[in-house]
Amino acid sequence: MKKLVLCVWLLLPVAAGAYHYGPGQELARDDRAAELVAKAQDLAAQAREVAAKEGDAAAKPLWMEAEAAYGEALSALRTEHVELGRTLRLERAKAQMFASKLPEARRDLQQLMLELEEDRSVAPELSAQVREALANAQYYSTWLMRLEGAPREEWEREIDASRQNYKLLAEQAAKGADAAAAKQAKENLESAIALARMDLSELQGLPLPSQ
Repeated sequence: MKKLVLCVWLLLPVAAGAYHYGPGQELARDDRAAELVAKAQDLAAQAREVAAKEGDAAAKPLWMEAEAAYGEALSALRTEHVELGRTLRLERAKAQMFASKLPEARRDLQQLMLELEEDRSVAPELSAQVREALANAQYYSTWLMRLEGAPREEWEREIDASRQNYKLLAEQAAKGADAAAAKQAKENLESAIALARMDLSELQGLPLPSQ
């Protein structure tokens, strides 16, 4: 009995070390990721509040901080947390659009959308949110491309992609009996069509839309 107690006592440091370098580290990493997610969400909430009161320009520094926090959270997140990782990528892209990083946001959303289309297990809600964010990014990209004098064939491809995504969202919302979502998608589709038909001189006289 004394030998057994002695063996257990001697093995305690080994067990503690195994926990520290195994499950213990994973738990610590999860805790760190959770802290960063909470920080990013709080910054995004602050940014939305400031934008509502003072405008997008005033909220831009907060959106930049939120985008960085989402990036840190993604770096800390373990690879097996796939769904959470995709949600964080979506939220980071949204923050990027408000932080003057529209090309990066559009690229990341495009890649994320391709991943979701290949994964049949993905939640329909997440897929719809990503598609809507991508359609918005394509819409704003078209607006800027036209103001910057991009060739028609280039910005037409972009607005066509936006229209297709809005149309698909409207159809899916109608099938799911989500009247509010269908109405929003239809209005966005009409805005995309109007942007494609609008004369450049008319476009130049309008303020940039809020993202």
